[in-house]
Amino acid sequence: FDSSCKSLFIPGDHVSSEEGTGLVHTAPAHGFEDYIIGLNHNLDSTCLVNDEGKYVTEVGPELQGLEVLGSGNEAVISKLKSIGKLIHEGRYTHRYPYDWRTKKPVIIRSTKQWFASLDSLKDEAIAVLKKIKGVPESAVSRLKIMMEGRYDWCISRQRVWGVPIPVFLSLDDDDYLMNDETISHVQEQFS
Repeated sequence: FDSSCKSLFIPGDHVSSEEGTGLVHTAPAHGFEDYIIGLNHNLDSTCLVNDEGKYVTEVGPELQGLEVLGSGNEAVISKLKSIGKLIHEGRYTHRYPYDWRTKKPVIIRSTKQWFASLDSLKDEAIAVLKKIKGVPESAVSRLKIMMEGRYDWCISRQRVWGVPIPVFLSLDDDDYLMNDETISHVQEQFS
């Protein structure tokens, strides 16, 4: 809530005046289009939301620990009102992703991930997809389109199911351990 903070107007292809003003906030740590714009304009992409959907320490004591989609949102509005910086408050229905299991909004945020490069796999994978008969057929078409448009594939999805990555992370810092020995050890545990 630094009143000396200046905001930039940055063009973005994902913004349109068809809905609203054509001006939106940009949060490079909270959406793919915003991330790309952030990269192009050297914007900070620090994620200010933790794994629990709460504001982190860096946002300041007034918001730290508050739920972004709950009391944190209310606290931001209240603070903006109190310092005379709230121009308008209203309800707007966003096209926002919802988790199909919990029916709750998904908070998009940048996190460290593992990616597999598709450079050496893409052509072969698309050729194999052409031989697959899927039910419904549109599922195979959709996967083919996704493969054609991607260069990297995120393999470290934050889900409670799926295939684990045999990586050991340090609790003290961001270091990780993964080598032939650790992979063999994990394989032995599941054989």
